[in-house]
Amino acid sequence: MRLSELQVGDRAEVTALKSESAVRRRIMDMGLIKGTSFKVLRVAPLGDPIEIFFKGLYLALRKNEAEGVLVRKVGEPSGLVGHQELDEPLLKFGGRV
Repeated sequence: MRLSELQVGDRAEVTALKSESAVRRRIMDMGLIKGTSFKVLRVAPLGDPIEIFFKGLYLALRKNEAEGVLVRKVGEPSGLVGHQELDEPLLKFGGRV
């Protein structure tokens, strides 16, 4: 499954990055690597961009970039002690969600 196919509220884990090398390197430099768990926060009406939240970071990806990120959907996060931010981000754009 591709990140671009996920809906708002879905949780997933990165299984592979199949983007072109420059895009793949930029995504990996931001911390989105194999095994990273994240939550889809928002998807624009036409599906571009897609905003995800992981490791305390909000990241918006273009649809063509998200198509190169292979993921597997996960249910409730398990074994993520100390990662409450996956459930409820506390701050967003300078205020409470």
